[in-house]
Amino acid sequence: MATGPDTAALRQVIQDQLKLSRRLKDRVAELEARTHAPVAVVGTAMRLPGGIDTPEAYRTFLYAPDPDTRALGPIPEDRTGLRSVYHPERGKEGHSYVDRAGFLDDIASFDAAFFGISQREAETMDPQQRMLLEVAWEALERGGIAARRQDRLPIGVFVGVMASEYGRRFVHDGDYSRIDPYHSTGSGHCFVAGRISYALGLSGPATSVDTACSSSLVAIHQAVRALRGGECDYALAGGANLILGPDLMVSLCQGEALSPGGRSRSFLADADGYGRGEGVGMVALMRLDDALAQGHPVLAVVRGSAVNHDGASSGFTVPSGPAQQEVIRAALADARVAPGSVGYVEAHGTGTALGDPIEVGALDAVLGTGAGERPAPVALGSVKARIGHLEAAAGIAGVLKLVLMLGDGTVPAGAQPGDGRLNPLIPWDRIALTVPREAGPWAGAPEERTAGISAFGLSGTNAHAVLSSYPQAPAAPADVPADHPELLTLSAKDPRALAELSERVQEALTGLDAAGVASLCHTLRAGRVHFGHRLAVVGTDAAALADALAAGQPADGVRSADRVVLETGADTAVLDGALTELARHFPGLGEAIGAEGTPAARLRAVLTLLGVKTTLAAGGDTAAPGARITAGGQSLPLAGDAPEDAPRLLTAALAALYRGGAPLRLDRLGAPGAVFTDAPTYPFQRKRFWIEETAPEPAHPVAVTVTPTRTAPLDRAEIGAYLTTELAAVLKADCGLDPDLPFSDVGGDSFTAMLLTKSVEQKYGVDLPTLDCPVEMPVAELLAHLSDQVCDAMGVHK
Repeated sequence: MATGPDTAALRQVIQDQLKLSRRLKDRVAELEARTHAPVAVVGTAMRLPGGIDTPEAYRTFLYAPDPDTRALGPIPEDRTGLRSVYHPERGKEGHSYVDRAGFLDDIASFDAAFFGISQREAETMDPQQRMLLEVAWEALERGGIAARRQDRLPIGVFVGVMASEYGRRFVHDGDYSRIDPYHSTGSGHCFVAGRISYALGLSGPATSVDTACSSSLVAIHQAVRALRGGECDYALAGGANLILGPDLMVSLCQGEALSPGGRSRSFLADADGYGRGEGVGMVALMRLDDALAQGHPVLAVVRGSAVNHDGASSGFTVPSGPAQQEVIRAALADARVAPGSVGYVEAHGTGTALGDPIEVGALDAVLGTGAGERPAPVALGSVKARIGHLEAAAGIAGVLKLVLMLGDGTVPAGAQPGDGRLNPLIPWDRIALTVPREAGPWAGAPEERTAGISAFGLSGTNAHAVLSSYPQAPAAPADVPADHPELLTLSAKDPRALAELSERVQEALTGLDAAGVASLCHTLRAGRVHFGHRLAVVGTDAAALADALAAGQPADGVRSADRVVLETGADTAVLDGALTELARHFPGLGEAIGAEGTPAARLRAVLTLLGVKTTLAAGGDTAAPGARITAGGQSLPLAGDAPEDAPRLLTAALAALYRGGAPLRLDRLGAPGAVFTDAPTYPFQRKRFWIEETAPEPAHPVAVTVTPTRTAPLDRAEIGAYLTTELAAVLKADCGLDPDLPFSDVGGDSFTAMLLTKSVEQKYGVDLPTLDCPVEMPVAELLAHLSDQVCDAMGVHK
């Protein structure tokens, strides 16, 4: 008889399989968590209309009580091409009817020397590239990320950019003599992100994104994916938009996409198109767990995002409500956030009579399902109404606004009392969204603040992201010893910048307590790149440090620290006491201080950890107590008879070495509880780099009277014949049109319909309503519909 299976062996197999199954489940859970990992916004930087160039300035602007606080103005004098094509008459060929937008104050100035760029190359570079370099640097500094070029940090760069009009001014009337080797790298979209990575020495992925108005939000989406996927440990994401030439302005006006007044009247009854704007913005991102572990500021958290396309919709440039719903739902799913948790949406809100209702309808279809779960209706707003539609940079402008709102717990006004009625095509009394008329507190607890932001590209590419606040519990009071000496370090690439930075830091020190001083000094030591022109002072409080900075540069910098000799005394008890004091003041040095070995060996390990490479003095211990280092002909004490002097002596010695240019590593020198905090950023020393635009003779506004070719057509047949011929001309259809084909099949879209309508209006001297027709409508039906409108306007019998 055959024997049965071995019971013990079978039990072992089952146990092994169960263990494997548990490991696989754990692995799946780990991958799932990584796929949806939250991403922290740790730093921000911006250049926005109205002179906004810091988060503080943006905050003041957003919450300004003055309802007329907007950042719109006339075309600057140096934009000669834009000025030359302006004409107040709508529909005039080759002209723009808009003479106002959200312009930046100064786009020609740039600190080329800081980024190692010659004047010749700087002049050739699109100002968008120049400004992106500056805001990238500032975002990293505000996030406490020291991106030394030689370190090749794994920082990804994702930049949205749409128009590149600067390069056109190098060619005029077929003369290409001003084109040089820098022209291509200075003008091409493909070089924008790579320029930042190259200039700053970043090794992560670098991608330029062009999806029209959704470009910068798509860039943030890609950055989040790259961080979650481990392609980089940090990311810069943002966008730029400048209005440098007439081409796009004329094209948008010919399509009547722009508001004649230059303002986006988001969600208002008198919305009449969008107002253009300029801007550059950037956020520095990290995985949330990494940011918390490393002590970086968490300004807000990107919980999730999604991107899609309209697909086959009503028209290539027509917004799709269903697609918008899909992308919002996908972003919420990626964020693992319920619709009822969303309290605010920074809308695309371009201010078009039909686009706004489509967007609000999509939002209500998704967020309205959670109406019973939130304490108040979803607040709705769009910064476009204040600074213009920044097109490729619109998404980053909205994200920067959300970061401030989520941190402050304040919702700015979405419309002002003087703005008049809201869009009547939106059933405001039956939806779960509202447009606040004045600023107010965010409804709900601080930890529950969640917001969405949408950006819909004219290309059909849609993006939505979900952000939340991250209110950290108040930290326990830092146990900074009362006599703790702080080492404050500053550096720059030229003396003027160093002096300006010193003044800014003196102002920042005003009123700081011990914990604030510790965090500021830690940020300036560990969160900044250190350049050749240096200043370092030591003090025990804010006033002492400010006074030392105001006194100017001490003269005791060690000019040659290549060979540093360490001498220690024979009394090990004194040195042990000094090391104990160092551990109390600088917990980051604890690993070296607590290591095995003699006091002299442990002190040497401390210096090594701080970037000071030493050799022991010949002959062993000296008779003098304590310890000292000798470098560049100077003797710098580290410890003496009193162990409690060791922290002061060490920081003074490090200050001297730093001023002399020693490559110190000061990230371990933080006091107990010190974290990265807001600190003055680098003061760029800008010069003007600008190629003047050669423009045609300016067009002077003149009164134009439309004279109809014929004010009384004979009959409907004549009108129909004209419409058939004109539609073919508009479409440039040499072979005629098949009247049975759908309008879209012959190349028709909303722009074609609009151009045809304008032509008819000029032909017959009538004003017609906007031709609203599905692109699937056969040509014959479309022409019959338009013919009816003309007949009605002319009083012609049908």
